[in-house]
Amino acid sequence: VQLQASGGGLVQAGSSLRLSCAASGLTFSSYGMGWFRQAPGKERVVVATINWSGTYYADSVKGRFTISRDNAKNTVYLQMNSLKPEDTAIYYCAARLNSVRATNEYDFWGQGTQVTVSS
Repeated sequence: VQLQASGGGLVQAGSSLRLSCAASGLTFSSYGMGWFRQAPGKERVVVATINWSGTYYADSVKGRFTISRDNAKNTVYLQMNSLKPEDTAIYYCAARLNSVRATNEYDFWGQGTQVTVSS
C-alpha cells in the first residue's frame, strides 16, 4: 500500500493550496481517509476526515478547509483556503479500513508534504 501526498509549498497568509493524496495497493472505496498535520515541536493532530457517512473538520480549520475524495482516481484532496501562519506544518494523509478516527489510529500513512505559510 502506498499513499503519496503532494501539493504542499510556501505561500503567503490568505492564500490557498490544494493537497492531494494518491492511494495504491488498496481498495480505496473501502477506506476512510484522513488528513493530519504536525507542526514543529507539536504532536500530529487531525485536520479532516472523510468516509461514506460524511466529513469531519477540526475546529481550527472549519470554514477554510474542505476534504473531498474521488474514488475513481483513488485520491483524497484537501482544499485549504485563507491560510494562516499557524497552518504551517507537515501534512499527512492516512487510510483506515471501513471507518475514520480523529486519532492517529489509521492503517496506512503517507510520507507527508510540507505546508509553510508566511505572514
